[in-house]
Amino acid sequence: MVNNLWLIKRPADFPEADMLQPDDMIVLIQDAVIRVPTIENWVACKEDALARNIKIPEDKLMDYTDIIDLIEKANKVIVW
Repeated sequence: MVNNLWLIKRPADFPEADMLQPDDMIVLIQDAVIRVPTIENWVACKEDALARNIKIPEDKLMDYTDIIDLIEKANKVIVW
């Protein structure tokens, strides 16, 4: 279960590491897929990465359907 789900839209808008809790997850969407975070709990939108020709490991990609499932299950969603 994800506590806080962070939807990041721009590469410069990553939250500070001390704001994140161990059960938080970052989802990179739109232009944020061009910058990979240094934490482990992150995924990137597959469609956005493909549209920008960004190479991201397959295990870190999620399609929009899976992202919606995460949004519905998360305790809190933060759009950053």
